[in-house]
Amino acid sequence: MPAEVQTPVEGASFTSLVKGIVNDVGDLIKQEFRFAQAELKTDFRRTGQASLLLIMGAVTSFLGLGVLVLMLVHLLHWLTSPPSLDTAGLPLWACHAIVGFLVTGTGAILLLAGKKKFDSFNPLPDETAQSIKENLEWIKNSK
Repeated sequence: MPAEVQTPVEGASFTSLVKGIVNDVGDLIKQEFRFAQAELKTDFRRTGQASLLLIMGAVTSFLGLGVLVLMLVHLLHWLTSPPSLDTAGLPLWACHAIVGFLVTGTGAILLLAGKKKFDSFNPLPDETAQSIKENLEWIKNSK
């Protein structure tokens, strides 16, 4: 909500002008705080979403790694067992491998999506900092 700019009245006293400037600076500071608060709230929401993706990806990848370790156990068992006992069309270790690679791949995709989301924004209030810098420069140059 932009503040209305008022022109000084011809007969206004110095103290009323200074009081107006002080009030304007106070309003500007309040607006900057509201802007920073809104920006931080948005950044926290984005950080939460990205964190959720990273956590989901890490958990899913961990589960996939567990399945792959079980696959290695079954592979070792299959390699050491006589071929006449294997009557299935697909060995048990191959089933574990397929599921493990699918779960691990899904986890990796979620991890990459979370990292990409984190890289897409800066969690610091950059716009607020830039606005404050501009206001300070304007105050310095107006003297």
